[in-house]
Amino acid sequence: MSISDIIEQYLKKILQDNEKKTIEIRRSEIADQFQCVPSQINYVINTRFTMEKGYMIESKRGGGGYIRISRVQHQDHYELINHLTKLIKPQIAQQSAEDIVERLHEKKIITKREKKIMIAAIDREVLAIALPERDQLRSRILIMMLNTLKYTER
Repeated sequence: MSISDIIEQYLKKILQDNEKKTIEIRRSEIADQFQCVPSQINYVINTRFTMEKGYMIESKRGGGGYIRISRVQHQDHYELINHLTKLIKPQIAQQSAEDIVERLHEKKIITKREKKIMIAAIDREVLAIALPERDQLRSRILIMMLNTLKYTER
């Protein structure tokens, strides 16, 4: 397990234990705690706590600076799918698309099998065209999949 994995698990545990689903951290304090450089904390936050994965990040720089991590809460699957659709337009990179599909699986909107099928359909090897058209095509495919889920969920 890498230091990034350990830091991610630590932050997710704190978030899970917090009733408000929001935490404020100081980058330097977390870096000291895990004996790593502060940029390692930035890396974890920027790659593991994205909007596609269901997190909102706010930061304030300076002496009293902090990083606020919030878990985005949705009323129901319909609202979540609408939110995800907005993140996808007009184009989406493969990793971000996979993060969205993984989130659908975590929320039990899709099965493990459906997750694998969706990821296969949006893979760069399947969509073998040049950028930015590939990311635009991936966006259209994923939006159609989400719309299908949205209207079969209700």
